[in-house]
Amino acid sequence: MSPEVGWMWFVIGMSVVSLGMAALFTRQVLSAETGTAAMQQIAAAIKEGAEAFLRRQYKTIYLWSLLIAVLIFWFYFEVHGATLAWRTTISFVVGAICSGIAGFSGMFVSIRANLRAAAAARTDLNRALQLALRGGAVTGLSVVAMSLLGVGGIFLLFGGMDDPQTVPYQIVGFGFGASLVALFAQLGGGIYTKAADVGADLVGKVEAGIPEDDPRNPAVIADLVGDNVGDCAGRGADLFESTAAENIGAMILGVALLGQFGLLAIFFPLVARAFGLIASILGVWSARIRNEAEDPMMALNRGYLVTTLFAGAGFYISVHFLLGNNLWFFAAGLIGIATSYLFVWITQYYTEYRYRPVLMIAESSKTGPATNIITGFAVALECTGLPVLTISAAILGSYYCGQRGLPDVPGAGLYGTAVATMGMLSTAAYILAMDTFGPITDNAGGIIEMSGAPEEVRKRTDRLDSVGNTTKALTKGYAIGSAALAAFLLFSAYLDEVTVLLRKAGAPATYFFSSVDIGKVPVFIGALIGATLVFLFSALAIKAVGRTAQLVIEEVRRQFREHPDIMESRTKPDYGRCVDIVTAGALRAMALPGLLAVGVPVAVGFLFKYLPAGEGLTFGETVVNTMGAESVAAVLMVGTIGGILLATLMNNGGGAWDNAKKYIETGQFGGKRSEAHKAAVVGDTVGDPFKDTAGPSLHVLIKLLSTITLVMAPLFL
Repeated sequence: MSPEVGWMWFVIGMSVVSLGMAALFTRQVLSAETGTAAMQQIAAAIKEGAEAFLRRQYKTIYLWSLLIAVLIFWFYFEVHGATLAWRTTISFVVGAICSGIAGFSGMFVSIRANLRAAAAARTDLNRALQLALRGGAVTGLSVVAMSLLGVGGIFLLFGGMDDPQTVPYQIVGFGFGASLVALFAQLGGGIYTKAADVGADLVGKVEAGIPEDDPRNPAVIADLVGDNVGDCAGRGADLFESTAAENIGAMILGVALLGQFGLLAIFFPLVARAFGLIASILGVWSARIRNEAEDPMMALNRGYLVTTLFAGAGFYISVHFLLGNNLWFFAAGLIGIATSYLFVWITQYYTEYRYRPVLMIAESSKTGPATNIITGFAVALECTGLPVLTISAAILGSYYCGQRGLPDVPGAGLYGTAVATMGMLSTAAYILAMDTFGPITDNAGGIIEMSGAPEEVRKRTDRLDSVGNTTKALTKGYAIGSAALAAFLLFSAYLDEVTVLLRKAGAPATYFFSSVDIGKVPVFIGALIGATLVFLFSALAIKAVGRTAQLVIEEVRRQFREHPDIMESRTKPDYGRCVDIVTAGALRAMALPGLLAVGVPVAVGFLFKYLPAGEGLTFGETVVNTMGAESVAAVLMVGTIGGILLATLMNNGGGAWDNAKKYIETGQFGGKRSEAHKAAVVGDTVGDPFKDTAGPSLHVLIKLLSTITLVMAPLFL
């Protein structure tokens, strides 16, 4: 067996083993105790609402995907013939299906783990933590393993072992399909969860003065459902498309190193990710609370440390055997791993109430909602600085390592940035487990509150919920950091693909499409459109939350007004009505921003391709108009830069507002129901659509721009 075949079997084998571990964790979670009848009834309502929304959402998503698949086939068939049309369409459809499965798997276990974690919290904090984390690990392991199987399987199916120079470009459709489904899943889930949350908080906490997750609040079930469809299903699809798109981008850049490492340069990202799966499994097994007094975050941090150490070791093994033991590339991988740690630390600084930014927001709440919002927005603007410096240093350092590793090879520096991205994403499965841990523990706290469990049990779930809020914020920071690091990788992959297409059109074999001249009018316009797209997309997402939240608020007020016995706990609220409102609102509102994200880069590419004023390149007697390709490159890069900055602002700003509210709820500045608390709740509701709707959706938008330009590149020339 050749080394190439052996390593491919290793990737497939570890993916299957990881899916087996996900099945084992699922069995462990489902076999746990399910608590009292009241707890089971509440959990059943959450499960029913989440599954109903997901069925309706994915039906809508796949109808759109089918239409786009037909358009892709038609465009490719007209320009490049049947073979490339079929391959691109098949990879698109497989990517879309796998992304949907990844999102469903994330929610399937979370809506069952919440009840088990709540039941365990009645007696054992460590048991509750482990059930929640292992429930989250099902998502993490499934997402990364399915990404490897999907990308690797299509590479083999299309004959990549025999034609490695061409096939990586033919599987970009897989990344586009995954990105498209992830965008709609994250956007729809985000609109759902925040419309319900804002409606529940403003009427429940501010107007009625009742606690969070109070069973008298008609919107509380919709809020708990939203945690699952937004943070579990949406984030699962999000990170699936992240791993898929970045694997494909790294494989494309690996084509330039075929002369040095052969097929192993293309396999390297898959092998490194497979070692990351092993590391994540070990990390999940090692996470446990040593005693009841220990901070649960310490247990999760130990698991993250174990994951990182083993991922680093696996990375060294990958470099040793696949990249000729070139330690410069190992150094590039370490830069990626260090970048992930720095992003986690930066996110903690801006979102935890132990540090200055959140304390400033909390203190400003003493003088009302206006000063809370002003201070919070200032913090959100400020928090873009350190991440940009970190990403800049990571790209520069990893590019330098790649150049030093292979000083005479064109493309080695870019491959160094790809290796750094693989390093940062080597712990992705464990990070996603921590992310899903958040909504599971949030739901567990809601189940305990609504079922009337004793106060000491609620204190346990509050501790886990507090940690879950932190892990969700950290994961958003990690996600935008990986997206930023991968942006340069995917942009470079786009330039590589255009280079290949131009060589086929007559350019010499030494030609490289390596620069985009923003001084050209069409290119400048493309850049301006790319930046504007980010803001319009965010506006549509946030407005959708506002409109749907208004309907929820009106419904909750109506029920309180028409049924005063609800506040006396003598009448049960109509939870289903609020669930129906946010379901319809989310499904209706997700279409326009999704179509805007898909349509704008394609429209720019075609518009400037056929403009009479377009400039071209001359190769012998052949003239190729490159304005379409260059203008789309400007949309991609400037849109990505704007998206990174705005997503960082929204994620960290929203997290800071949230934790400022929670800090006051610990008893500071008057505690719950004080004027400062009411002001902080208003600030938190402003930040909610930032951090859980528009911000996470921008992660997907950034990579959707990359994957759609990779797929459509042959049509822009």
